[in-house]
Amino acid sequence: MSRNKHQLSDSLFIWLQTFQMPSCTSKHELTSGVAIAHVLNKIDPSWFNETWLSRIKEDGGTNWRLKVSNLKKILQSIMEYYHDVSMMGLMPKRHVLFDVEVLGQQVSDGHVPDVCLIGEMGDVNELGRLLQLVLGCAVSCEHKQEHIQQIMTLEESVQHLVMTAIQESRKYYFLSEETDDRDDSSQRLRELKQQVSVLTEEKSSLQTELQSLRERLTCCEPSDISSTVTNKKLLLLQSQMEQLQEENDRLESSRDDVRLRGDVLQREVVDLQLRNEELTCLAQESQSLKDEMDVLRQSSERVSRLEAMVDTYKRKLEDLGDLRRQVRLLEERNHMYMQRTCELEEELRRASAVRTQLDTYKRQAHELSAKHSAEAMKAEKWQFEYKNLNDKYETLLKEKEKLMGERDALRDTTEELTCAQVQQQCFTDSLTGDSGTVGSLASEIMPAEFRDTVVRLQQENKMLCVQEESYRQRLEDLQNHLEESQRSRNTLETHNREKLHEAHSDLQKKREVIDDLEPHVDSNMAKKIDDLQEILKKKDEDMRRMEDRYKKYVEKARTVIQTLDPKQKNDSVAPEVQALKNQLSERDRKIQHLEHDFEKSRSRQDQEEKLIISAWYNMETEPLCVSGNGSSSEGGWRALWFSSSSVFPGTAETVHTSPERTRPPPSQKNTLSAILIDEFMSSLLERTSVSGLNDDTGNLISLLALSLSENVEYHKSVSGV
Repeated sequence: MSRNKHQLSDSLFIWLQTFQMPSCTSKHELTSGVAIAHVLNKIDPSWFNETWLSRIKEDGGTNWRLKVSNLKKILQSIMEYYHDVSMMGLMPKRHVLFDVEVLGQQVSDGHVPDVCLIGEMGDVNELGRLLQLVLGCAVSCEHKQEHIQQIMTLEESVQHLVMTAIQESRKYYFLSEETDDRDDSSQRLRELKQQVSVLTEEKSSLQTELQSLRERLTCCEPSDISSTVTNKKLLLLQSQMEQLQEENDRLESSRDDVRLRGDVLQREVVDLQLRNEELTCLAQESQSLKDEMDVLRQSSERVSRLEAMVDTYKRKLEDLGDLRRQVRLLEERNHMYMQRTCELEEELRRASAVRTQLDTYKRQAHELSAKHSAEAMKAEKWQFEYKNLNDKYETLLKEKEKLMGERDALRDTTEELTCAQVQQQCFTDSLTGDSGTVGSLASEIMPAEFRDTVVRLQQENKMLCVQEESYRQRLEDLQNHLEESQRSRNTLETHNREKLHEAHSDLQKKREVIDDLEPHVDSNMAKKIDDLQEILKKKDEDMRRMEDRYKKYVEKARTVIQTLDPKQKNDSVAPEVQALKNQLSERDRKIQHLEHDFEKSRSRQDQEEKLIISAWYNMETEPLCVSGNGSSSEGGWRALWFSSSSVFPGTAETVHTSPERTRPPPSQKNTLSAILIDEFMSSLLERTSVSGLNDDTGNLISLLALSLSENVEYHKSVSGV
């Protein structure tokens, strides 16, 4: 429907362009109403005059409110045009629009164009309705023949759509064509009847006048003058009567001709309506026949394709026996694989139980090693604090010796000053016997600087005595604090040693349990597990391929069974297919279970790799944390000894923690380090071969082995082994 409206709007736009308006190049320009106003001015200049045209604003541009205002003015003028023309009688009983009643019927608002949508949104459908009204004005004005001839010059498709628009406008807005023609003929007939009646009345009046004149003529006396005048009047009246009689005859003949013509036109209208209905029915039948032809053509193509498919399915059905034999073989093979899978699951379950126990023991060993490292860190911390306090104590002793030297020097100076003062006193006593004047003079002769020095030295002596007391008190406090730190250090060492012995005993017990649990043929078990994993991978690939083939075969069988005649269906095929589906679903569940177990083993293997890497990290980082009286190489020896014994049980028998009591000599220490590194490398390589690590872990292990080999060479070169 919208497509037909768009085509109708396009055709009306093409018709509107025949008026050659400069602002009528696109539909968007019509929304302003300027081009439509100029077209209406050309259609009827007497109604849509220049004064009315000046009310249309041409500077609307993008302002949709001005556009709507122009379109409202145009619509109102068209309404008044139809109404006023109908009232004036130029279009009798025709084209009464909108709110005006047409033969007592009200026009619905659904057919009135919405100018707001045209101006604001540029609606094409509403614009087409407005152009239909303009077309109705063109075919209803005084110069309608010119506009109809102009429409006939357009293309045939455009003409057809424009005529359709005229018919629709007359259907919804105006009277029908039949009513128009009938009204024209009836109006002409009424006019002729009125003229005949007028002429008849004139004839009767003239006859009465003639009769009266004749009577007067007979009654009047004869006279020449009057007779001549009367004769002239009589002749004139007779001539007029003859003319009127001729005109009456002519009008009667024309009335008969018009009546005959009206009857002929009415018959033609009826014939045209019947022909139009027949052509409409034929067009509908042709369209339905075309649709049926298209459907039959598609169905014929589909039938040919289906026949080809039936032939192919028949050929495939012949191969169904081979497929059934292959399905039986595959079922037997699948049963064997299922038995083998169950055996592998049982072995994997036993291995997983052993691995869980090993994981728990390894985790406990790792926790104990972490506790040991924490205690070692605490011991190193206390050792570092003891060293700092010892350094402070030595500095305080040095300061004390320095202050004691200064005190002795000041004491000597004080004694010298005392002796000088005594001598001076003796000298003054000897001089007092001579004269008092001399004594006072001697006291004045004594220098003031010497007296000031003596006073200052006395004050400094007092201050030094006070400082000596404070330093002595501080030294006693430091000695007490040092004794307390030594006691706490001794207690911590004993506590740490006890914890280490307990951890060592726990490790020994757990190592014995691990040795009891681990099979003696660990390498053979690892090889067996690798072989089983390879076999499992191959079986998975085979099962995946078989599953794909199963699906293809089942799909083919299903399509063949569906295409066959229901009477020719084999009832035994459906249970077999259902059994195959059940077996496939069971096999899928088992495969998912095996994949789940495989993921568990993979995660367990990753955890073992992480434990190996963490052990190496602890072995590398713990020697850096060791400080104090022992060297870094000794701490590294202790860390390596403990790490190797905690991660790989069975490589060491004792744990050395106290550097003072259990530290071996350098040569023995280097020899033990080399032995421990060799054992660590052999255990690492053995576990690598057993667990089957990936490429990145293998590269990391090779780097660790290279680093350990370099450490072994270094220890051998140092120890001379």
